[in-house]
Amino acid sequence: MLRQGIQRSYRLAANPTKKSLPSSSLSPSQSLLRTMSATPNFKPWPHPMVESHGDYRAEAYLEDHIGGKLYSKQHSLPKLPIPSILDTISKFLPTALPLAKSDEEKETLIKACDDFEGQAGELQKRLVERREGEMKDSSWLQFWWNTLGYLQVRDPLVINVSYFFHFSDDGTLPQTPTDNKSLGVLRAASLLYSTAQFRQLVASGELPHEAIGRKEPKTALCSAAYKYMFNACRVPRKDEDTYRIYDPSMNSHVIVACGGKFYSFDFVEKESGEPLPLDVLEERLKKCVEMSKSGPSLPMLGYLTSDNRDTCADVREELLRVGGSKMEEALKVLESGAVLICLDENEEPVSKKQGSEIFWTGGLTSGHNRWFDKSIQLICTNNGKAGMNGEHSMMDGMPVVGFCDYITNKSYGDVAAQSNSKGANNSGGYESADQNVKDIFGDCAAELTSPGSNVVTHVSQTKSNFDKLISAHELEVQSFRGYGSRAIKE
Repeated sequence: MLRQGIQRSYRLAANPTKKSLPSSSLSPSQSLLRTMSATPNFKPWPHPMVESHGDYRAEAYLEDHIGGKLYSKQHSLPKLPIPSILDTISKFLPTALPLAKSDEEKETLIKACDDFEGQAGELQKRLVERREGEMKDSSWLQFWWNTLGYLQVRDPLVINVSYFFHFSDDGTLPQTPTDNKSLGVLRAASLLYSTAQFRQLVASGELPHEAIGRKEPKTALCSAAYKYMFNACRVPRKDEDTYRIYDPSMNSHVIVACGGKFYSFDFVEKESGEPLPLDVLEERLKKCVEMSKSGPSLPMLGYLTSDNRDTCADVREELLRVGGSKMEEALKVLESGAVLICLDENEEPVSKKQGSEIFWTGGLTSGHNRWFDKSIQLICTNNGKAGMNGEHSMMDGMPVVGFCDYITNKSYGDVAAQSNSKGANNSGGYESADQNVKDIFGDCAAELTSPGSNVVTHVSQTKSNFDKLISAHELEVQSFRGYGSRAIKE
């Protein structure tokens, strides 16, 4: 299968030579950087973990609980409309007619449209009744969208569901690695620092809600998806997956994948949610790299998230069966981490195509270094290239574009200056990397490879299926700079 172009790839980054802009010309993310002064406070959730079954209404109470600017318009949003049949036909027919290859096809198409109103009348009535009745306090589409379109789909997340962004290079990174830290470690630390700040805004509700329109007052957009951005993970289940979201105030750790192994460490202050100093983050990421080269031998568990969803559900049950309470706790740590940082120390892509293949799937060389159920994976290669891979089920593109725009608007040099300006450029007051970095599955090594375990067999089979899936697809990158969204609208 030839996949032309990258449907969900965006190149985002700060220009390291950018000059100060007047406030009227600042992008939303730049305005946030300028106006963020006080430290937002996290409000503990009523429950430490919430498991979603795809209906936004079930978790809407968290929006009222968190409050703030982000959720201030949730009760006054315009309802998703249902176009009349005539409106639909009036838009469809002029679009479809030019595709007809003969007069006979044109006449057939016109007749089909004329007959459609009578044929679809009952379905249209049911839709309107659904909008005004059962779903009157929400979007009539959202539950179907989340379940039928995502959680019930049994295809692998890789290729079929997961999307990726390719970030532009950071020109402020050192020309060569320093202190035995790869450029990937430095880039990851910078992105992680900014991620902590954006997470702080989301978890406190202080992030301004999005709005569209050129004239004031603009139309507010729904903020429901932001709850599923951080400290979140899809969970494979038979027939229909679920989605777990964890209280950010109780989980100050990030997950790191390196060499197919998974680690956790604290990346924010437990009380305030503010990012730890940049040098602390760098040392802890460096420690993950060092630990990945030694320690217990483990199966490449990341492959287990790449297969058919019913297969993933069976494998999860096998992990829990052989690993018991230790595996249950390990999976909880992984699921509840703020985001997943993938350190692909074995990768040094040069071209956009090479980078995009790594960020899209991991390819045949780094697919083991992913956990595709995780809501957000930030991927950094050994030479400092970076991108993001997202799990799509409960969170559409616009919130994630805003997140990526925010974290790439500050370069490594910007973050280093900000961290130093806080007087927190030494790690003396924090636990050492040796103390804080934990091997998530290290305590389960014996159980995973025991004679009664089928985990190694499952890993081998899912790797084989993954390799076949990746090899059956080709990705081509098209870089277009002719015009943007404003020009095409005009």
